[in-house]
Amino acid sequence: MTSVTTEIEIPSSFPADKVFKVFSDFDTIAPKVNPDVFKSIETIEGNGGVGTIKVFTFGDAVPFTSGKYKVDAVDPSNCSYTYSFFEGDNLMGILDSITNQIRIVPSADGGSIFKQTIIYNCKGNEKPSEELLKIEKRHI
Repeated sequence: MTSVTTEIEIPSSFPADKVFKVFSDFDTIAPKVNPDVFKSIETIEGNGGVGTIKVFTFGDAVPFTSGKYKVDAVDPSNCSYTYSFFEGDNLMGILDSITNQIRIVPSADGGSIFKQTIIYNCKGNEKPSEELLKIEKRHI
C-alpha cells in the first residue's frame, strides 16, 4: 500500500483556542460560508467525539458528491482533531481512506497557524493526481 501526504498551513491573527472553537463548529459554519464546497455536513452516528460518523455532501465546486468519515481523535487542550474518510466517491476508487490531522498552534505574534496534514492511503500503487491535490488545497 502506498500513501501520499500533503500539508497545508494557514496563518491567523486569532489565538489558537478561538480558531479551534470555530473549527469545532465547522459542520454548521462551512456550508454557510462556502456552500460551493460544502453543501452539508451531517452527523449520522455519535455525539461529535471519537467514533462519531459524519457525511460530507460536497457542493458544485468539488468534483465529488459525498464522503463519509469517522472522528479518530479530539484533543481540545492541544487544539487538535483527526478524522478519516472511509467511504464515498471522494476516495476515487483508488483510496482505502483519507486521514486528516488538524492542529492549531500558537504563533509568536499572538495569533495561530492552522496546520492540516492530509494522508491519502492508496489501495495499490495508483495515487491521486497532482491536479487533484492542488484542487483540494485550494478548497481548504
